[in-house]
Amino acid sequence: MAYEENTGRAFGWDDEIQNDGPDYVLLPDGDYPFTVTKFERARFDGSAKLPPCSMAKLSITVHGGDKGDAYVTHRLYLHTRTEGLLCAFFESIGQRKHGEKLRPRWDALVGSQGLCHLEIHEYTKKDGNPGTSNEITKFLPPPEPKAAPAATSWKQGSF
Repeated sequence: MAYEENTGRAFGWDDEIQNDGPDYVLLPDGDYPFTVTKFERARFDGSAKLPPCSMAKLSITVHGGDKGDAYVTHRLYLHTRTEGLLCAFFESIGQRKHGEKLRPRWDALVGSQGLCHLEIHEYTKKDGNPGTSNEITKFLPPPEPKAAPAATSWKQGSF
């Protein structure tokens, strides 16, 4: 049973189907909280801009409040050219403080939360028609903790 909960199950030819899946939500450009829902280790084969390297493939739920949740796939490339992007992600989820060294805790990614900047990405579909999707363009540091209210000064003789 646990296997089925984590991976789903294959349908038989005569099984009934019902689940329509999550509604597709396209959030407007802006800053949103997010949750990492899945992490996979993968390999990037390289491109004109980046040589082959390891890659973290993340499934992220971006929480849009009353607008709904958007589901985004984001890739983190493990290379010196993208080290700043890696640092920003780990700072956003609280694993790293700005300027500190970090050995990422990959096994702790699922369930991690942070803030990101989301934009609408326009692209051309395989059939030649235009399409849009959400894309995380930046991971944001956690907000500064709010200072505790200043202690009120008492006046002598006020008891």
